[in-house]
Amino acid sequence: MKILGLGSPFLHDPAAALVVDGEIIAAVEEERFSRNKHATRELPIGAARYCLEMAGIEADAIDIVAFPWSPDSYRRDLPSYLRRTWQTRPSRAWKAIRNRHHELRFRRRNVEATFAKLGASRTPRIEWVDHHLAHVASSYYLSGWRNAALLSVDGSGEFTTTFLGVGRDGAIEELQRIYNPDSLGFFYSTITEFLGFRRDDGEFKTMGMSAYGDPSKIDVDWLIEKTRDGDRAAFRIHDDHVWCTRRERWTPEKMFGPELVKRWGEPRSGDGLTEPYMHIAASAQKALEDIVLSFCDTTLARALDECEGRLCIAGGCALNVRMNRKLLEHPRVREIWVQPAAHDAGTPLGAAVEIARRVGDDVAPMTHAYLGPEYDDERIGAALDRFAIPHTHHPNGGIIDAVTDLLVDGEVVAWFQGRMEYGPRALGNRSILGNPFHPGTSDRINGEIKFREKWRPFCPSMASEEAAEILATDHPSPYMTFSFIVNPDWRDRIPEAVHVDGSARPQIVTEQLNPRFYRLIRRFADKTGVPVLINTSLNRRGEPMVCSPEDALKTFYGSGLRFLALGDRLIAKDARRLDPRD
Repeated sequence: MKILGLGSPFLHDPAAALVVDGEIIAAVEEERFSRNKHATRELPIGAARYCLEMAGIEADAIDIVAFPWSPDSYRRDLPSYLRRTWQTRPSRAWKAIRNRHHELRFRRRNVEATFAKLGASRTPRIEWVDHHLAHVASSYYLSGWRNAALLSVDGSGEFTTTFLGVGRDGAIEELQRIYNPDSLGFFYSTITEFLGFRRDDGEFKTMGMSAYGDPSKIDVDWLIEKTRDGDRAAFRIHDDHVWCTRRERWTPEKMFGPELVKRWGEPRSGDGLTEPYMHIAASAQKALEDIVLSFCDTTLARALDECEGRLCIAGGCALNVRMNRKLLEHPRVREIWVQPAAHDAGTPLGAAVEIARRVGDDVAPMTHAYLGPEYDDERIGAALDRFAIPHTHHPNGGIIDAVTDLLVDGEVVAWFQGRMEYGPRALGNRSILGNPFHPGTSDRINGEIKFREKWRPFCPSMASEEAAEILATDHPSPYMTFSFIVNPDWRDRIPEAVHVDGSARPQIVTEQLNPRFYRLIRRFADKTGVPVLINTSLNRRGEPMVCSPEDALKTFYGSGLRFLALGDRLIAKDARRLDPRD
């Protein structure tokens, strides 16, 4: 069965994913084609077209469209939402009813418009999948685990903000839902806006800033409160201050109310680290962690015990690597599988595999996240020739030696190889790479190349053989979805890749996962004794990760990068740095 998952342009991060007979063929975010970060309110035309091209089929060959939003869930959740909001926010309740009815029409039109633009003569059968079910399906079905506790946490889907469940023998059982306005995702986004970042984009900056702060110096209990409902998980958002309606907000554009300004002062501006903002970030982070950890002692406790400590998580909050580390430290949790595209861009894939299961297809586990476009050497060469760009050609693995020498010398190199990553993290195919012990590498990447805040941390990509020695854990981390403490003996050896609290967000690389990137790390280790490279996404501030060779060239010439490896071809801004013998 050919099933195309389509994300909604109604908000942010639309994407497409193609699953054929239970196997993932392709998955990609629309932003990579439109070049508008998050592609807010855009139809996933480019993403869907790529998926079809990857499979070599036309739009009319699609059997089912899976959409990660369900009218049935909307109708089911509405009474729970109204009970929570009617007494205190009747205007919000009426607005929600009106808006959701509009969404019913818009979402069907989105699917029809997408297929019309793809040249289809018809719109296939549409299967609507509950938003949070799509999230947990993207994690559970693709983890390869038979049994696991399930958790999805984000802003909102239909009216649900949190889904807690269990997967047994390939079937998902719902244990509990938590409804708007009690949303951990919206709480964290509200704090993100107060800290001067963009919501649905800057939450990872709030997380990074939190490491510099002291949560005891700022109280957020008046915004979010951990409660308990017997053995069920519970918390409460004080929504007169958080995720406010337009008339309640400090300004029409911001989610927070004036009480935050009264208590904490003006919202943060600029790129610096100052008080009280770092403490606000730390306190918000701790509140998120404490509430999510409480799920393991309430609703999920029995499921975790029955499933031998295995936990599958998704939803936008699952990209919070510090929260994931705290979950791993919980005594009931032994292992976690995080969907690498845990945010809304992952829901088309989750919806597609959920429908694949329903029609009887066996869903294959997700073994990598390299599901986007690939450009062969001929295509790369044509792009370079079109712009008459001097370069050298290093076939048969020679590019690995050339780039290794540059990295050993302390250079920063853009690395463009193979299929593009699905999800927000660069995993060695659309990356900027640096030497983790060369002084000033992180400052140079932040300041001269990515043009972002100087305090932002970087990921260390490391060879799997030494990972347990470098990190205080042996837990897998192929997708940069966890933060781990770096062992003290290694902090001085890779200082440019260690955050202020001694942690790092690693990618543990095996030869099977990414052969070429693995060989580059091993070659660097042969010359330096350090099997680690700094790895950050190949893009500039405010732009999506690059997709095509042309995107990479634009980023290269529009930043302080000096070297770019496009497949087997090496470009230098100073052509004198290219060896004419190559």
